[in-house]
Formats: sequence, C-alpha cells, structure tokens
Amino acid sequence: MNFAQRRFAGRTAIVTGAASGIGKEVARRLVAEGAKVAMWDVSDAIERAAAELDGAHIEKIDISSERDVEVGMKRSIAALGAKLDIVVSSAGITGPNTPLRDYPAEDWRRVFDINVNGTFFVNRAAVRAMEKNDYGRIVNIASIAGKEGNPNASAYSASKAAVIGLTKSLGKETAKSGIRVNCVTPAAIKTPLFDQMTQQHIDFMLSKIPQGRFGTLEEVASMVCWLTSEECSFSTGAVFDLSGGRATY
Repeated sequence: MNFAQRRFAGRTAIVTGAASGIGKEVARRLVAEGAKVAMWDVSDAIERAAAELDGAHIEKIDISSERDVEVGMKRSIAALGAKLDIVVSSAGITGPNTPLRDYPAEDWRRVFDINVNGTFFVNRAAVRAMEKNDYGRIVNIASIAGKEGNPNASAYSASKAAVIGLTKSLGKETAKSGIRVNCVTPAAIKTPLFDQMTQQHIDFMLSKIPQGRFGTLEEVASMVCWLTSEECSFSTGAVFDLSGGRATY
C-alpha cells in the first residue's frame, strides 16, 4: 500500500501493546504516514518490533500499573517533542477460555487489571496531556465480544464491554474540546492473542463471521488510522465495527 499521503506528518503518537498484533501494525502505519511514535509493551519483543521502524521510541510498560503509565507518559512525550496528538490503546489479554462457573478469580482480576484499569490509566494520562494543546485523538481497541458476549470468555467479554462504556463516557466529556475519543470493535483478527485461546474457541469465533474469514491487521490499521487523523472530526464516543458482518447493532 502506498502511504504517500503522510497524514501524520508533524504528529506524535503513543501505541500500547505495540510489540505484536494490532498495536505493532498500527505503529508501523503511523510511522509510514509520517508520525513520530512511542511504542509501549511489557514484552521484551518490543525491542525487535521497534527495530523494524524508523526512530520509534520504546517504553517497556505494564499498563496495569498506574505509576508505570504516568512515568512512561512523561518520558514518551519528552522523547516525541513535548506534545501528544494520538494515543492508540491496544494492549490487552484474553484470559482463559472456561465457563464462568469455573473461572479462576485471579485470572478474572488480571484480565480487568490490564484491559480495563490499564485502558483507564492510559486514557486519563492521555487526556491530561492533550488538553494542553486542545487537540487529540484517542482510539481504544475493544472487541465484538464486548457487545455480544462470547461464551467461555466472560472476563474478556465483560472487560471489553467496559472499554466501550469508558470510550462513550470520555468521548462525551471531551466533545466540546479538540479531543476525539472512539473505539474499534473487531471480530476475530488473527494475532498472537490466538495463542491464548483454545482451538474450539477460535472455531466458534470464525463460525460467527458471515464473510467466513478472520480480519487482517491491515484492515484494522486502516480504520484506526482514520480515527486518529484530523479527518475524524465529528465522530466521538463512537464504536466502529470490524466484524465481517457479525455485528448486529
């Protein structure tokens, strides 16, 4: 794909969960279109991912830690040039595929610590930084599971529903400013998260998609990058589906 348009020339961005999957592809696309990017992840793989991009800043951060997020935000903004335009909150985990009656409480808490609390910490820090210039684009990666509830994935489904609610609330709070806050709800996209799922659950997700295929990272990045651009001016607090026809509302 030709990225000669360079919509993000002069823009700065932070992408969480950037070591692989959606986060990595979004970071790659942002850099290709001219943005200066800080890549966040708790995994050591973040160094290899950043090496594939030109001049990306790295922060090894556990977003479930409030302190990590606050310190990482300060360091990243300084490295990017003292302002923040874009945040894509992509970091997340699936948790085990098991019925709720058998779901381990420690796994439930861990899923919420990362998917919900982590998204809250990142969004809060982002808004505080973006308010200084009255401009910003925040995109949270939710899931179609947050709208429909996948069986044997109660923590993941509930956590992504919370991300949708958080996005809608924050989008309304910032609506009269230059900050736009939206989320994307993909159906299954083949990423390393599949390694955390059972084959039975993967087959179930595929069976629910009318197009009969999984989405691609490039398709997600295309939508996310529009939402992070200046072109996205009248959409905020909104939910954008990438479901191959699965979404019913």
